[in-house]
Amino acid sequence: MQTTYEPTWDLDVIFSGGSESAAFHTYVATIEEEMANLAAEITDFDPAKETVDAVKLERIVELLERTMKKLREASAFVSCLSAQDVKDEKAAVLVGKRSELSAKMSAIKTNLEQKFISIDDQTWQELLKRPGLREVSFILNENREKAKELLPAEQEVLMNDLQIDGYHGWGQMYETVVGNMHVNLEENGRITSYSVGQAANKLSNPDRSVRKHVFEKLGEAWTGNAALFGQTLNHLAGFRLQTYKHRDWNCVLKEPLAINRMKKATLDAMWNAITNKKQPFVQYLQKKAGLLGQEKLSMYDIGAPLTNSVTTSSYTEGANFIVENFRKFSPKMAGFARMAFDKRWIEAEDRAGKRPGGFCTSFPDSGQTRIFMTYSGTTSNIATLAHELGHAYHQHVMNDVNGLNQRYAMNVAETASTFAEMIIADASVKNARNKEEKLSVLEDKIQRSVAFFMNIHARFIFEQRFYEERKQGMVPVPRLNELMVEAQKEAYCGALEEYDPNFWASKLHFHITGTPFYNFPYTFGYLFSLGIYAYALEKGGSFEDEYIELLRDTGRMTVEELAEIHLGVDLTKPDFWESAIQLCVNDVEEFLAL
Repeated sequence: MQTTYEPTWDLDVIFSGGSESAAFHTYVATIEEEMANLAAEITDFDPAKETVDAVKLERIVELLERTMKKLREASAFVSCLSAQDVKDEKAAVLVGKRSELSAKMSAIKTNLEQKFISIDDQTWQELLKRPGLREVSFILNENREKAKELLPAEQEVLMNDLQIDGYHGWGQMYETVVGNMHVNLEENGRITSYSVGQAANKLSNPDRSVRKHVFEKLGEAWTGNAALFGQTLNHLAGFRLQTYKHRDWNCVLKEPLAINRMKKATLDAMWNAITNKKQPFVQYLQKKAGLLGQEKLSMYDIGAPLTNSVTTSSYTEGANFIVENFRKFSPKMAGFARMAFDKRWIEAEDRAGKRPGGFCTSFPDSGQTRIFMTYSGTTSNIATLAHELGHAYHQHVMNDVNGLNQRYAMNVAETASTFAEMIIADASVKNARNKEEKLSVLEDKIQRSVAFFMNIHARFIFEQRFYEERKQGMVPVPRLNELMVEAQKEAYCGALEEYDPNFWASKLHFHITGTPFYNFPYTFGYLFSLGIYAYALEKGGSFEDEYIELLRDTGRMTVEELAEIHLGVDLTKPDFWESAIQLCVNDVEEFLAL
């Protein structure tokens, strides 16, 4: 008899009792104690001595690794609590506590990195050869170089402290407001209230009048809060720009590029390759418009199915499809996915009160992960589930790697997830039972390329231009709307009839405080994973272990080094990007031929 999977996660196995968990509060107290011990050890460490105490430095790094893993564990638990029930007030309090702990840890790390700077280069290189430091030499070097570009330690610590109720407070307010928003939709003569996440799922309805109604009602909801979200966006950007000014950083891309461990030459090569190869995707949009009986598509038509018969799958059916097709590429990844379903590591229930969107978060101290999404049975939902399982598998293969080397950048994090998504997309095309179904699933696959090459490009263009205008002062809501539409027109090559001026307000990524430019890493990950996917098809059975080794190295190399060592390619040149994009163009050509 086939197992039926529960679409709700089990958090009690980590800390029982939810937001009132006594075990979690004890765990947080342990973190605070360890942070105090770490801070004291760093204070006692004097690199100015004639002979640097290498044993003490090794002990500090070991304690740092242990404390960071526990802090990530606690942070993940809070993320899960606040996402599963936006009305959980106790969880909201814990979000504040998490910000406080993060600020303390940032201050501790800042003090340590300042001491790294005071060690001369020759001594530093000798220290990194020691057994307790050699394994984490990349991350220690990275932290040392970063510290050279920061303000004096006391000023950086002060900024970290002020972020709690200022910078991060704006981001938390945005999430709270969005979590409490409702969209009233007219269905079968009745008005039904939905969360914005539930309403957004209805934009894939085959009936254009339904999609238009949902799009307009969502637009009304975002417009109703636009003044508030305009404040959020302006103040987040203003904080960043002031920080950059005091650090004497002239380029707004400096921080996101450093976070993603990539060169601007790599970013430019990627976007230039995409811009030069957009025409086939414009042809796809034009063809789809014709198939839907429209002269041009509107924003709410892009995700529309081509037929009225939308295939849906139960959560269990979706899970089994993912496991079965993962196995064809990687039995180990399939085994991991099966375990995640069996152990209820996934919150996928379609219900009100949840945060919109999806994510995967890691519990490195427990060696577990958790996935959050809202599953309503569409092909796109199955792809999202596979995407998040790719993230989870990435962490899984790194569980025995030193905790400091587990902090891989967002762009390579998106590689594992989009690779997993690609497996499922290709399987859906191959398993199509007839021409109509093949056309539908192939089109769903192309939609992802359009999202990465056009939608995310629009986000990147918008954010660049917004920051330039924000340097001159607050950018009012009407201008934010204009900038958004201008960016969308450019990114979609003018192929649409109606755009989404509210997108800057509705997209959570613009309001996330941890990562500026939360956009281009997705496109990087998509294309990088395509290159890996093509490599896997060529290698066949010997690929699995090579893939695991690549994932395990993602936290201890730049992306350029990772690509050179594991794939033998230069990411600063257009060749790799163009060949990866061509795989997507092939999909479009097959679609047009069908």
